[in-house]
Amino acid sequence: MTTVPNVRRHPRRRALMPIIRYTALSLFALPWIVLPFWMVLVNSFKTEGEANGLTMSWPTEWAAGENFSTVITAGHYFTGLRNSLFIAVPTIVAVLLLASMAAWSYGRSKSRTLKFTYLASILSIVLPPAIIPTTFVLQQLDLNGSALGYLLTVIGTRVGGVIFLATGFVRALPPDMEEAAEIDGASHWQVYRHIILPMLSPVLFVGTVIMIISVWNDFYFALFLLQDSASATLPLTLYQFASASTHGVRWNLVFTHVLLTSLPLIITYIVLQRRVLAGLAEGGVKG
Repeated sequence: MTTVPNVRRHPRRRALMPIIRYTALSLFALPWIVLPFWMVLVNSFKTEGEANGLTMSWPTEWAAGENFSTVITAGHYFTGLRNSLFIAVPTIVAVLLLASMAAWSYGRSKSRTLKFTYLASILSIVLPPAIIPTTFVLQQLDLNGSALGYLLTVIGTRVGGVIFLATGFVRALPPDMEEAAEIDGASHWQVYRHIILPMLSPVLFVGTVIMIISVWNDFYFALFLLQDSASATLPLTLYQFASASTHGVRWNLVFTHVLLTSLPLIITYIVLQRRVLAGLAEGGVKG
């Protein structure tokens, strides 16, 4: 009688796999994430002359207080932070609402017209931003150079990506609960509010994190569409601050501004990282 060999992994080997995986990921992340962040951090604590060397050593003379104070006052940090929040928060709310509604329609409808509309909606993922037509449209609406015009542009350029994510998620969901709710007399809004939105929450959460990073770091549209320095976002205030000096780039202040600009994103990632991983895992199971 032929015996079947035991193909199960040895418990010790199975326990070592996560350690090997995390070690490999850490080694990969070291040159791309840890070292650049370390360079920004230590140079933001240095004096101007020492920071110009662009080294990754600890400062021999600390100037952190002076650097941060200069960036906050002369770099208009809090003005940029307020403007970035004014753009990011309404953008996220509007995109999530519009994209989830559109994804529900695209995911359930068999209409060729809606299929064409869906394909047109997600073109923003692959097509480069067209700044000249955008500026022309905003000029016709008397919104060029205003924060509202920039806000509408950011919403329009980000909604396609979330529609793409959410539509595939909707198509993988069984329609039984929706049909049962409609039989019981629920309106379309009630079905959307109490059934669709809770089921879409994992993928919408992932889309939110992606949008936070994208909107917070947007520089291209801000450079052309925000003409008033009072409405400049953080990336734009960083650019204006770095290019204002007539004696070359003051790297200690630039690194300090970069650190303060990235700080809200770092805090957001630390707080929400578990939810992001859970959303990706749940989305992968449903997809």
